[in-house]
Amino acid sequence: MKRIVTDQLDVTIDPTFSATLIQWQQQYGRHQLPWQKTRDAYRIWLSEIMLQQTQVATVIPYYQRFLQRFPTIFSLAEAPVDDVMAHWSGLGYYTRARNLHRCAQRIVADYGGQFPADVELLSDLPGIGPSTAAAITAFAYGTRAAILDGNVKRVFCRAFGVEGFPGATSVEKQLWQLAITLLPEQSIEAYTQGLMDLGATLCTRSRPRCHECPFASRCIAHNTQRVNELPMRKPKKAVPEKFTVMLVIEHDQHILLEQRPPTGIWGGLLSLPEVSRLMAASERPVSKEALHTELAEFGDVEAISVMPEFTHAFSHYKLTVAPLRVKMKRVFMMAAQANYQWLPVAKLKQAALPAPIKKLLVD
Repeated sequence: MKRIVTDQLDVTIDPTFSATLIQWQQQYGRHQLPWQKTRDAYRIWLSEIMLQQTQVATVIPYYQRFLQRFPTIFSLAEAPVDDVMAHWSGLGYYTRARNLHRCAQRIVADYGGQFPADVELLSDLPGIGPSTAAAITAFAYGTRAAILDGNVKRVFCRAFGVEGFPGATSVEKQLWQLAITLLPEQSIEAYTQGLMDLGATLCTRSRPRCHECPFASRCIAHNTQRVNELPMRKPKKAVPEKFTVMLVIEHDQHILLEQRPPTGIWGGLLSLPEVSRLMAASERPVSKEALHTELAEFGDVEAISVMPEFTHAFSHYKLTVAPLRVKMKRVFMMAAQANYQWLPVAKLKQAALPAPIKKLLVD
């Protein structure tokens, strides 16, 4: 037995942990995912980025469509960023798509299209942190490196009784030390996949299937009836609520869209013009004066009708959108300049739109 003792962590490491996990993964783990059974670093990297904060079932169809359009790192690097965003549309967390495109260009420019096998070099690329870099190198090159994503943190906190919020710097530092200590000398691919599989299928956030877990007999959380307490959750804060009016401006079977800034929510995507960006909920309803002032820059209005409101939850606030359908009888040229564009209604389904906006316009 090996014991780790620090200011925040005092656990005894069972040397059979990695062997048990490898054996379990080989027998019960996932083996038929589209990105498995390959050493192609490009496909592995793509899957790892898509799987960040997104469920496997959601990722699979996006992964397959993405590879059809961008089969190699070179085709992705050469593509217009708008095309990349359009194929990511609906998957969420759009910074991942922008970083994906930038990363592809860096790998082509700096490494001739070959992903480096060094974890530190990979970690220096856009959108790739230490844990993602370790997973890519483990699956592509068999590199012995530790991963520590959200699922792995949950497994470690429960199995070894780690106290504290795992996102806190001090606790995360201890978990990294634990992750490195547990690394096996061989079969790093099965071990790494096993950690992912265990967290995704058995040691889930809610309703974990402890009776099927290979570590049930030695899991501190299970044996002390603290499965629902560990890992400790981040203290909750009140979720801010914001409100905006979006304009569905129609003219001659076209919809006026506005490209959003590269940073912030839905960064770089096309969306609907807004009367006032992200106003506080207390500022509703929008005055008629404000509405007519906003519409005057686009042209002459024929009719305005109210559409049903909808709410979309982001990680740090809740946004309520009140859409207004505006039919124009004449439009000004300025509305087709700068960051605005008129898009044919028939092309909305393929456009790089946020999922709730696409649902509003297409469904």
